[in-house]
Amino acid sequence: MKLRDSLEENHSIRLQAEAADWPAAVRIGVDLLVSAGVVEPRYYRAILDSVARFGPYFVLAPGLAMPHGRPEEGVIKTGFALVTLRTPIAFGHEDNDPVDILITLAAVDAHTHQEVGIRQIVDLFEDEANFTRLRACRTPAQVLALIDSATTPSHPQGVAS
Repeated sequence: MKLRDSLEENHSIRLQAEAADWPAAVRIGVDLLVSAGVVEPRYYRAILDSVARFGPYFVLAPGLAMPHGRPEEGVIKTGFALVTLRTPIAFGHEDNDPVDILITLAAVDAHTHQEVGIRQIVDLFEDEANFTRLRACRTPAQVLALIDSATTPSHPQGVAS
């Protein structure tokens, strides 16, 4: 499933959220996925347990986290949730704290996790200005429009510019 389609179909965008700490921030995204029938509630505990074992492995870039667990830890179907925080929060990552954008991923298998989930997020943030654009979004429609513009090729293949 594509990032944009999942966010729209699952109503899994929450903007300018408030969270007291990083577990509360992660819970916002997981709760959106639970409500959409994408993951079981135990997925949240699985993510926390993984952080306890491996550290903040899902803080991928300055300000950006992609919380996720393993498929067998409660994933029902592939899906995404996108959360922006009003106030950035430290996750304990040496280089990329604080975080104010979370894209929670639930993938049914490792291939989907690698090829679909991470690839689509890399495409979205290939233009670093999209971090700023996303932080400025105030409605889910604005987020979807940003994803559309960021992931639609500006020049059709085979057409020289």
